[in-house]
Amino acid sequence: MLTVRRCETVLRVPSYLLRVQLEDRPGSLGSLAVALGSVGADILSLDVVERGTGYAVDDLVVDLPPGAMPDMLITAAEQIKGVYVDTIRPHLGLLEAHRELELIDHIAAAPSAKKLQVLADESPRVLRVGWCTVVRLTDSGPERIVGSHGAPETQAAETPWLPLDHAESLDGGADWVPQLWRDMDTTLAAAPLGNPNTAVVLGRPGGPLFRPSEVARLGYLTGIVATILR
Repeated sequence: MLTVRRCETVLRVPSYLLRVQLEDRPGSLGSLAVALGSVGADILSLDVVERGTGYAVDDLVVDLPPGAMPDMLITAAEQIKGVYVDTIRPHLGLLEAHRELELIDHIAAAPSAKKLQVLADESPRVLRVGWCTVVRLTDSGPERIVGSHGAPETQAAETPWLPLDHAESLDGGADWVPQLWRDMDTTLAAAPLGNPNTAVVLGRPGGPLFRPSEVARLGYLTGIVATILR
């Protein structure tokens, strides 16, 4: 007797992280939501990245129907007056509330030898970057202590920005930046971790540039982590 087993194909709904700049006025976000909905997009989360005089920069995680092209999001969004799409990239992370608090909790609960690795592994999701490393300046040059999944194997031979006193964005086109990083148009930010010679470095291949609020967020996070590590 021949048994036929029914096979079902599960289509993964693609998610994208859309960074947009829009006018900071009543109704602007609602208009954007309607425009994105018109192409079948489902908004899963929204984070305010920065707010200035008359404008806001928001990160939206959206789902698209299977087979839909992400360019549709750009076209739909920019039909609205005052809306500019900064970047769009695939979003593979989990959506969780209070991401920084959860990261801090995970680091605190990890064994001492694993705390830095937890920081590196979970920071890309929390801070929405491509990769994270922790580097230390030694007498023989910079040394990578840990790196996240996706951190480039090619390491910087020099780190003229170390020692570092405060969180700041780094020049991704500077001479010290490995050519591979530059080829991928990687934007960079760093913050001291406990002392000026040790730093957390974030990389975002393809951009966008780090906003001042994102750099400040990195600084606050590393300050708390440094206290835990002590």
